[in-house]
Amino acid sequence: MSLTLIAALDLENGIGKDNQLLWHLPDDFLHFKQLTMGHCVIMGRRTWESLPRMLPNRTHIIVSKEGLLPREHCVIVSSVEEAILQAYERDNTPFVIGGGEIYRQTISLATTLELTRVQAHLQADVFFPQIDTSQWELIKQVFHSKDERHLYDFYFETYIHKQL
Repeated sequence: MSLTLIAALDLENGIGKDNQLLWHLPDDFLHFKQLTMGHCVIMGRRTWESLPRMLPNRTHIIVSKEGLLPREHCVIVSSVEEAILQAYERDNTPFVIGGGEIYRQTISLATTLELTRVQAHLQADVFFPQIDTSQWELIKQVFHSKDERHLYDFYFETYIHKQL
């Protein structure tokens, strides 16, 4: 079994501001969709609330201390530990999709990081945790240059947790 954290971050590890993404990168959305389709996606309540709609063909596992109304293809839990257990009951390769606190609580449990590194300095108020390169190995990096649909250059990066 594996656990993958997937995120897009700027040059300071910023992932969002005012519960919104900092950019609109269509190829990043497509990459996210291709990787997470058919899997469980674990997220915090604020990330859930920021989604424009349900993500099709994915089971949403939402960590929330507040009461949320259950919906089809949604599991609501009160802790990250419970979220991971619920995900593994349904999927051997779930994804954590945010936000900052959920990433902080799961990075030590993750086997893989799928990151989009946006080549910009933006004004974020939520951040991805620092990556300890003694713990993580970059195994793939694909560059995407800015164009008429993408305001910024970015890289798709895959890291695996080093076996100690």
